[in-house]
Amino acid sequence: MAKSESDNVSELTNKLLKARQQLRDEIGKVIVGQDEVIEQMLLCLFCQGHAVLIGVPGLAKTLLVSTIAETLSLDFSRIQFTPDLMPSDITGTEVIEEDKTSGKRTLRFVQGPVFANVLLADEINRTPPKTQAALLEAMQEHQVTAAGEKHKLPEPFFVLATQNPIEQEGTYPLPEAQLDRFMFSINVRYPSEQEELDIVKRTTAQHKSSVSTVLHAEDVMEIQRIVREVPVADHVVRYALRLVRATRIRDTPGDRPEVVEKYVAWGAGPRASQYLILASKARAILDGRTHVEPDDIRAVAHPVLRHRVLTNFSAEADGIDADAVIDQLLDAIPVDTTDDETRKELDQVMN
Repeated sequence: MAKSESDNVSELTNKLLKARQQLRDEIGKVIVGQDEVIEQMLLCLFCQGHAVLIGVPGLAKTLLVSTIAETLSLDFSRIQFTPDLMPSDITGTEVIEEDKTSGKRTLRFVQGPVFANVLLADEINRTPPKTQAALLEAMQEHQVTAAGEKHKLPEPFFVLATQNPIEQEGTYPLPEAQLDRFMFSINVRYPSEQEELDIVKRTTAQHKSSVSTVLHAEDVMEIQRIVREVPVADHVVRYALRLVRATRIRDTPGDRPEVVEKYVAWGAGPRASQYLILASKARAILDGRTHVEPDDIRAVAHPVLRHRVLTNFSAEADGIDADAVIDQLLDAIPVDTTDDETRKELDQVMN
């Protein structure tokens, strides 16, 4: 008797729940702390999304990305973005080859570093917009077009860009439209005192840890497929929509929290709603659940919204950033569990 789709989802959920701890254990052999960052990166990867990491130098961002790629048996590539970097340095270029026997010359496409499963775009704001834009087609379509010919990228494909929040001289900030292509904006913070002690002891000793493969590329792609099969009740979707739509001070009628009216210059677009639901589905799967709860929405709200909620001058003057706005939104907007349809949905989920 063939397995139903729900049986397959349940089986994969149990497998992933075990693999989640194995991933943490293996990554922990190399990376100290950063549990929240690791969790968000895995969520993004399992949703077929991309992420931008914001953090000062020296927080092991590159090592973290390469370690995750190694535990998932994915090809890893790193590009150091500089002011003189050209688009072809990312995507690849065509070269002329001559056949020594016939003397005939032909063009051959040489793949650039973007042809990898995991691409680290290091300090992406150090390069001009023309070069930044070279990643847009790759991120959206998972392909590169050169001389009118399309070249498919390997699957799965994940772009992780980093930015340094301190040194802003000589940088080219990513336009809002390009930032919106990133599913998550992840803050990488300083380690605690105990974590920093462990880091110093590990990195100044002779022994170097190695990690084992936990999942393979085929497993990641199967998880990406199953994530979209996770059911979401309508009241959870409506909760995500209310959060996103409350950030818009233009074109969207309705009552908004005071913090939005006072501090927000521009709100989040429809991608935010989509990514809130997708990330919540992945979080449910990672927690061993086959349905999404409102707490999943709340847990992923900050990385999804912080680069999509643009604050104004009043916010800067009062020391209010996007995270503070999101905190107040989560406090101000409750989950609607009062109507009959929602109660029926909740009963079905609980039973």
